[in-house]
Amino acid sequence: MTHRNAYMTDELQAIYDQTVDFVANEVMPNGDDWEEAGKVPRSVLQHMGELGMLGLRVPEEHGGLGLGYLASAAFSEALGSSTYAGFDVTVLVHTDMAGPHLVNSGTQDQLDRYLPGVLAGRCVLSIGVSEPDAGSDVAGMRTRAVKDGDGWRINGSKTFITNAVYGDMTIVAARTDLENKYGISMFLVPAGTEGFTVANKLNKHGWRCSDTAELNLDDVWVSDAQLLGTPHRGFYETMKNFQNERMVLIGMGVGAAQAAIDITNAYTQNRQAFGATLFDLGAIRQRMAMNQAKVDAARASMYHAAWLGDQGIDNVKEMSGAKAWGCEVVNHVMYDCVQFHGGMGYMRETPVERMYRDARILPIGGGATEVMLEEVAKRSIVSP
Repeated sequence: MTHRNAYMTDELQAIYDQTVDFVANEVMPNGDDWEEAGKVPRSVLQHMGELGMLGLRVPEEHGGLGLGYLASAAFSEALGSSTYAGFDVTVLVHTDMAGPHLVNSGTQDQLDRYLPGVLAGRCVLSIGVSEPDAGSDVAGMRTRAVKDGDGWRINGSKTFITNAVYGDMTIVAARTDLENKYGISMFLVPAGTEGFTVANKLNKHGWRCSDTAELNLDDVWVSDAQLLGTPHRGFYETMKNFQNERMVLIGMGVGAAQAAIDITNAYTQNRQAFGATLFDLGAIRQRMAMNQAKVDAARASMYHAAWLGDQGIDNVKEMSGAKAWGCEVVNHVMYDCVQFHGGMGYMRETPVERMYRDARILPIGGGATEVMLEEVAKRSIVSP
């Protein structure tokens, strides 16, 4: 579809269209098999790399397109049209949740060593921040790294880490300054490093074709060359990408909600009931129209917050609000789409059943709704 908003340039529309075509041809015919296998084939990510789809946010001097928030907004929304959110998040963790930390904080040597593989889909990234006792509260992290010779020794655990079962490198956050609750550093830890193991491949409610791990770090030693960014400043460096993480989750959700609306409108316009089609019933027709209005509004708020970010304007309030409200909207839409499919909506063979399950994580991941609302509230206090 052609976007009807003021922020969509020809270049962004081309990114959107290319991505929609890719998921229609490469993802949707195969997604059921990937859901069963619990992973996205590496060949698919490598194909995306060949097409230049993994480097939208990577500077041109490093082989990417050097684009900003709006490019990720268009890309994530287009991915959402796949109807397989597990695929979407596999890609977006690599490109927009983990990748930016390497791009923003990496030394020239680190960029030269790792970025070619990242862009080609040969080095799949994950971001290891969440822990059993520290999810949205990053400052509650317990994983520790202590200086050891010309490197660091890391001990701790991580959980809910997407791409870490089958991926190639995890960017691990660990506490390095015990006197400062924000004294966190980031480390590049390749898969297979001694002491760095997948303790458990997690069995999720949704996002079935994305791999998610619980990780153990048992006396993991990494060299100084694997320290990413400034020591003890990892918390602040992590915060630089928070708004982008929140945005792509909204984006994939909005794309999926639009796909669910389209699927449900088509179903209800063909399903005969009470001497007419379901869509002929005003209660259904108007509720779907309201769902469309809500998705349009969520999309618009996301693109506006993205535009603010691209202008260098603080967008925490706007993006947090868009994340909180937009992800709730997506879940309400999915509920109605299952409802209006009737019994078929409860069957695993129906796309909206999967999409309903996949959507539930959106108000939790990337900053829970309650945390997002606090971000908005803190910026809404009027000084006396």
